Amino acid sequence: QVQLVDSGGGLVQAGGSLRLSCAASGRAFSIMAWFRQAPGKEREFVAASTWSGGVTYYADSVKGRFTISRDNAQNTGYLQMNSLKPEDTAVYYCAAKARGTFLSDYDYWGQGTQVTVSS
Repeated sequence: QVQLVDSGGGLVQAGGSLRLSCAASGRAFSIMAWFRQAPGKEREFVAASTWSGGVTYYADSVKGRFTISRDNAQNTGYLQMNSLKPEDTAVYYCAAKARGTFLSDYDYWGQGTQVTVSS
C-alpha cells in the first residue's frame, strides 16, 4: 500500500523555522513536492524535487526561505522553512509521483500538517 505521512507542523512566531517531514512507503517515486492550502484559498504549489535531489524548483513566494530535501535511506522528504511569515500559514501537503513534471498532477498525497505563523 502506497502511503505518504507528513508531519512537523505547528505554531511558530514570524521569523521562526519549522521542518516538515514526509515519510513515503509502498513504492519508489521520482518526484516529490510540497503544496499548501490556506483557509479560503486554493491549494498552491510550494516546492518540488526529483527524488534523487538533483533538481529542485520553488514557488517565488518561498524561494530563498524554504529548502526541499530528502533522505533516500529513510525514504523521507523534508521541507525546511525559515524566516516564516504569517502569510505562510496553511495546511501543508506532501505529494509524490513516479513520473511527470513538477507542476503536473500528483498521484499520491499526504494527509496534511498545519503550519500557523503568528505575527
